[in-house]
Amino acid sequence: MITVSFRDQNKSQNKKKMPWNPEIYNKFKDIRYQPFYDLANFIQPEKGMKAIDLGCGTGEQTAILANKFTEADFLGVDSSAEMLEQSKALETNNLHFRKSTTEETLESGEKWDLIFSNAALQWSDDHEVLFTKLLEQLNPKGQFAVQMPVQPENKLNKILLELVQEEPFVSYLKGFKRESPVLSIDEYAQILFDGGLENLEIQQKVYPIIAKDHETLFSFISGSALIPYTERLEGEEKVVFIETYKKRIAEGFPKLPAIYSFKRLLLYGRKTE
Repeated sequence: MITVSFRDQNKSQNKKKMPWNPEIYNKFKDIRYQPFYDLANFIQPEKGMKAIDLGCGTGEQTAILANKFTEADFLGVDSSAEMLEQSKALETNNLHFRKSTTEETLESGEKWDLIFSNAALQWSDDHEVLFTKLLEQLNPKGQFAVQMPVQPENKLNKILLELVQEEPFVSYLKGFKRESPVLSIDEYAQILFDGGLENLEIQQKVYPIIAKDHETLFSFISGSALIPYTERLEGEEKVVFIETYKKRIAEGFPKLPAIYSFKRLLLYGRKTE
């Protein structure tokens, strides 16, 4: 699910590879799948549709799309070998997978009738540039369907970003922090409109998570947004960081069971001729 950002592309040789764990990520499969189904419902079936799923992960959702749109040819791409390992058994005549970043896929110059991405593009930076380039890869009448968590507004992300800007964690992480690249609804609306899309569907929707304990909330984010930080820490530093973050989660959600109003952004449009 991870891609190398435009900004950091030249530094990619020096960056650590983020260790995605499919088992941890899929622990909340039901919660993660509902936005996918909501996004997929926007797509209009077209015979011979050439489709790509950017950041396909284990490929399970791509397989659902391929079964839903049987007259389309789907390619799932992801940069995580761990995730793609599970996709091998899913390949069919109209479904294939490739190890690649979103940016590498763009550089190929291939055109698509459907560009789909569910909870992946938040890992790529410079969204104004990224989304503009993606829309350029659409064929006439091509469809664009993207879903992302609204990280700047989601409480667990806010707590995490505040924590990594405090000592001793600034020192532990050598100043590293990952600001979310996710833009506002207005900004995405303008990008999609400027990119020649019509029949726009732009929604921010809350998918509530009901947690009986704070460990549930920690486990949810540990499979995604926490990874870039924990992979940079070892030993006692990692233990202190995780313990402090768990404490902050408990302070941020004092009442149990807790409701976590997890916000997601759904974007859909169709290119004019």
